[in-house]
Amino acid sequence: MDAQMFCFQCQETAGGKGCTIRGVCGKTPDVARMQDLLLYTLKGLGAVTTRLREANDDIDIAVDRLVTESLFMTITNANFDVDAITKEVEKVLDVKAQLLAKLEDDGELPEAATWAAPKEEFAAKAKTVGVLATENEDVRSLRELTMYGLKGLAAYVHHADMLGADSKKIDAFIQSALAKLLDDTMDADALTALVLETGKYGVDGMALLDEANTKAYGNPELTKVDLGVRKNPGILISGHDLRDLEMLLDQTQGTGVDVYTHGEMLPAHYYPKFKKYENFAGNYGNAWWKQKEEFEAFGGPILMTTNCIVPPKDSYKDRLFTTGATGYPGAKHIDGDEKHKDFTPLIELAKKCQPPKELEKGEIVGGFAHEQVFALADKVVEAVKSGAIKKFVVMTGCDGRMKSREYYKEFAEALPHDTAILTAGCAKYKYIKLPLGDIGGIPRVLDAGQCNDSYSLALIALKLKDVFGLESVNDLPLVFNIAWYEQKAVIVLLALLSLGVKNIHLGPTLPAFLSPNVAKVLVDKFGIGTITDVESDIKTMIG
Repeated sequence: MDAQMFCFQCQETAGGKGCTIRGVCGKTPDVARMQDLLLYTLKGLGAVTTRLREANDDIDIAVDRLVTESLFMTITNANFDVDAITKEVEKVLDVKAQLLAKLEDDGELPEAATWAAPKEEFAAKAKTVGVLATENEDVRSLRELTMYGLKGLAAYVHHADMLGADSKKIDAFIQSALAKLLDDTMDADALTALVLETGKYGVDGMALLDEANTKAYGNPELTKVDLGVRKNPGILISGHDLRDLEMLLDQTQGTGVDVYTHGEMLPAHYYPKFKKYENFAGNYGNAWWKQKEEFEAFGGPILMTTNCIVPPKDSYKDRLFTTGATGYPGAKHIDGDEKHKDFTPLIELAKKCQPPKELEKGEIVGGFAHEQVFALADKVVEAVKSGAIKKFVVMTGCDGRMKSREYYKEFAEALPHDTAILTAGCAKYKYIKLPLGDIGGIPRVLDAGQCNDSYSLALIALKLKDVFGLESVNDLPLVFNIAWYEQKAVIVLLALLSLGVKNIHLGPTLPAFLSPNVAKVLVDKFGIGTITDVESDIKTMIG
């Protein structure tokens, strides 16, 4: 049977090799192929904008935002709506045609830059431009590693854009890198350099978003987040976008409707500005993959602001709303931009719903982004010098539904009591609710926030390096045991590599898109390793 699609961008890809019939995420072949075509047209658009920039022609901010949001649409679990993706292809083709008309000489442009066709021909073209169109395994691996890094970077830039923090420099890099993925003259060395350059811009992108978030909402601070429920009806917001949350909270004031966070929206509670909203309730549930039972139990409307959608049950599909880059067939989509989105349909629906069903009681302690940790620097340094803290383990990244991910819970439980965990992302749901205690008043699990906030962990590592007068972060009593799932984790990994971090353990498996030769380069040059079993890894990492 011929493959109906091919996708291997996430950790759960079928058989650890690639999804060929239907995505493990729930993505259908028509969606997968249309995403392939969208990426192809974006590469072509990148070639055109890069040529215009070389001719000193400025690119409109709307074009930059189109590229980042379109890339975001192709991230795992973001958009399952083939009609929405098809419209995005048409939009990219229209913009590309307008920009092509500005070129005095369009010679030597790649085919993707000039390709155009009516919608009726999209499906046929999509079958020819997917991942496997690159025949050389190592070139394909390096191209896809770069592409997935660019997708992750585009997600961070999109969030910054929502707060008005655009970066022409980063946008220009993303588009030029897309164009280079069409260049058949680039050999393995040149593509490896592009991978590392993507990591460098990953650091810049995370710094951009960090500055935008803290400027808008203040620096995250030590916070206790309630896990229970209130008596009012509620709206559940999931995904990652803080600007969407701000607009929703503004519009629900005085309506009798509470707002709860889910999954990666948990860290919103750490920001000072959000604490002014009396109807901002606690966190409901766990990581993204638990949403089927948790969304069903919630009973009210759910807003998905970014990726992490699981194909919904019929029992709550009519309560599921999407916005921004997200989409699901049958779900109601809220249009708008960073200035305004009308969430009235969610509010009116919430008023007709019962209060959420309580899943648990208790609280989560978090808010340990860079400024909060810097404020505790004296206590942390003293704990290290006294031997109370002998090791920091960075356990950032993603959670997932595979049973093998129970490893991270067991690893956290097995760590010696003189070891502290630095975390960000939804991977923390495996251990942040465990009674792991504290070290001299410092919680053993220090949550910096979303996967978007991994930059905080890098800043903390660099600060500790300076405090202890060390040459490199690799000289710190610091080890990395990172769980990955999708493309934002890829850009975090590439960013860490660009900062010179070595000996990162990556799991539960190495990416399927790494060819043996590319994987060997990462192992030999950067010491990338995978995980084995808890007992062995504790000995290897902690000693």
